[in-house]
Amino acid sequence: MSDDVRIIEMGPRDGLQNEKVAIGIEARIAFVEALVAAGLNTCEVGAFVSPRAVPQMQGSDQVLRAANRLPGEFHVLVPNEKGYEAARAAGAKVVSVFASASEGFSRANINCSIAESIERFKPVLARARADGVKVRGYVSCVLGCPFDGDVKPEAVARVSKQLRDLGCYEISLGDTIGVGTPAKARQLLRVVGSEVPASCLAMHFHDTYGQALANLYAGLEEGVRVIDAAAGGLGGCPYAPGATGNVATEDVVYMLEGMGVAIGVDMDRLLAATNQVSGVIGRPPVSRVATALNARRKTRPN
Repeated sequence: MSDDVRIIEMGPRDGLQNEKVAIGIEARIAFVEALVAAGLNTCEVGAFVSPRAVPQMQGSDQVLRAANRLPGEFHVLVPNEKGYEAARAAGAKVVSVFASASEGFSRANINCSIAESIERFKPVLARARADGVKVRGYVSCVLGCPFDGDVKPEAVARVSKQLRDLGCYEISLGDTIGVGTPAKARQLLRVVGSEVPASCLAMHFHDTYGQALANLYAGLEEGVRVIDAAAGGLGGCPYAPGATGNVATEDVVYMLEGMGVAIGVDMDRLLAATNQVSGVIGRPPVSRVATALNARRKTRPN
């Protein structure tokens, strides 16, 4: 396996946006700083969405401005042109847009059809192109939907190609409810890869059924080299009861290092960042690696 694998850290945005209690701006900034210190210098740090809809992301402008003083690349989610304008005012250089491969999820999550969501993104992509801003595209429910059930790979490929054709430099494929298995993930990536090159794809797999690492391994074998992950396994889907968070960054780092892939992440510092945010939200990380390392440190003799 080559050393060109990249991890995009999702904890400060996708990881925290579903927390029942909003995390303070200073704590979110400290989390980003700790992640960058660990070597995770590509992070999604906020979302320029309605504070009524996602109160946990209030103050994303302040978090982004603080992040932009650090070395690295920092992404923010924008749902429409208004969100894009606010993000640009805060200094955004990379923004993300969010579509779904499932009509049921699209209507539940952003209250419009897939086609309508693509139309909303067209002025965002046009303005970003004029401003020299990079745009990353997300496609959710690529391996299953809580409303529509199974999702055909061809539907995912269609939406992915539309986002790519609009100008998204990378398409992140999200197993939003974590129902995928390696064989299904492999088939998905082969079908999508017929429309969008593997070099322009990323994997965003949740770990509800404990399959995320296996699915990622299958994707790596298919040539995809970008992985979205969240420190401590933060996250979840409000429309999928029982759905756990993103695959944990610690678990991904441990797997990649075991495969001989050098990614430049300091595990000790990553664990410190995870424990820091876990203390703020008031519960331990779900990451298997973080749990094991924390337990070992407690029993290690002085």
